[in-house]
Order: sequence, then C-alpha cells, then structure tokens
Amino acid sequence: MNPFSLIVSLFNTLFFVPIINVMVVLIHGFNFLGIPGSLGLSIIALTAIIRVLIWPLMSAQLRSTSKMSELKPHLDRLKQKHKGDQQNFAKAQMALFKEHGINPAAGCLPALIQIPVFFALYQVIFAFFDAKSGLGRINDLVYSFLPDLQKMPDPSFLGLNLASKPSEFGQYGLVLLSIPVVTAFLTFVQSKMMAGKPVKPYPSDSPKEKKEKETTSDAMSAMQSQMMYLMPLMVGFFSWQFPVGLALYWNTFTIFGIIQQYKIMGLGGLSSWIKKK
Repeated sequence: MNPFSLIVSLFNTLFFVPIINVMVVLIHGFNFLGIPGSLGLSIIALTAIIRVLIWPLMSAQLRSTSKMSELKPHLDRLKQKHKGDQQNFAKAQMALFKEHGINPAAGCLPALIQIPVFFALYQVIFAFFDAKSGLGRINDLVYSFLPDLQKMPDPSFLGLNLASKPSEFGQYGLVLLSIPVVTAFLTFVQSKMMAGKPVKPYPSDSPKEKKEKETTSDAMSAMQSQMMYLMPLMVGFFSWQFPVGLALYWNTFTIFGIIQQYKIMGLGGLSSWIKKK
C-alpha cells in the first residue's frame, strides 16, 4: 500500500466512517421519534457533538491566545533587554512561557486535529445529497450491528430543501438568498471577536520604538481588516455555490464557536463597536 492510500484508509477508518455511522444513528433516532426534518436535525446534532468533543481543545487554544496577548508587555520588555541577542531572548521568552504555563504549540494542535474532522463532515453531508449512489455508499459503510437506511432521508428542513443551492434561487425560491448573507454575517462576527488588539506604546519607549510599534500596529490592523472581510466573503460565496445543508453545518459550528469565544475571551474585537453604541 502506497503512502497516499494508507493516509486515505486511516482517514476513512478514524473519521469518515465513524462520523457517517453517527449520522445514520441520529437519523434513525429522529425517525423513530417521529420528528420531521430528520436530516437537518441530524446535521445540527452531529455538528454539536463534534463541537462539544473538540471543546476542550478549542478552549486550550483560546486561553493560550488570551495569555499570549496578556504577556505582550512582558515580551516587549524582554526584547528591549535582549536587543540584538536573539539566543538569550529566545531563552527568556521560553522561560516566561513556562512560568505562565503557556505551551506555544497548544494553539497549533487543535487546528491540526480539526482539519480531518472538517473534511470528514464535509464528505458525510455531501454523501446524503448524492441521489444516485449516496444510499448504497452509506449503507456499505454502516456498521454491521446498525440497521441500513431503507431510503434517503427527506431533505426538507424548515421549509427549505437542504440539497438545493442558493445559486438556484430561481428554481427553489428567493428565501435561499438569505442563506449566504447569514453565513457571511456569522463568520464576520466570529472573525471580529477573534481580532487581536493593536500594539500599544509605553511611556518608556524611545521615539524609534514608538514609530516601530505604530508601523506594526498599522500593518497588523490592515492584515486583520483584510482577513475580517475577506473570510466572510469567501465563506458566503461557498455557501452560495454549495447545498444549504453545508451552510447549516457551518452556521451551527460558527454559533458554537462564537459562544465559546465569548465565554473565554469576551466580546474581543466587538467590544469597541458595542461600547460606541
């Protein structure tokens, strides 16, 4: 088996197959209870389950980011103390992180773990919108102790066809046009909340240092502004092109992210806007 095939096999075994089986269990559960809209409810429930499972990892990432922001003044002083001596600055920086219980890699691990989960969720949802071969593919992957799906679940949810695309609003109705707008808005809210604070000058800074911090602050603000508006536009465009069911997944995931962000770090970048109102 070549390395690529091995990676695909591991991905299917560890992520895709388990997630699709959880989806099947949820659909059977909602159908058994006689609750309409089992597909949409299962997407929401599955996304919520995934988000709850990775909640501790995301919390660690957010707390690490928050602590790093709080340590910015200390890092500035270390840079001033070890100016021109990168080796000693690196040692002092690691000692500061250790003293405050910060692991620089903590912010990377959750993101790395989330990548295969996102891909698996994406493929699972698409499998349920494959009218031609989706049912056979799903049943082939269902564990032997679970009953197969006899038919694809009804894609209707809250008056919408989850398999329809907002770009096809002429066929399915104008209400679909609101889906990309809502998706882009929620993504913008989360991006704004996660925006970092500009680098603040200190009274002890020399004119050169103040100038450097102003330049850094301007560059950081420009980069954040670009990402803050570009990311929602990209997500909104994808939501326009893809089935509504994927937007349902993305919006559920984003709402959980906003709640978690607020509980750990508050309003973040939104606080300045809210205070002005």
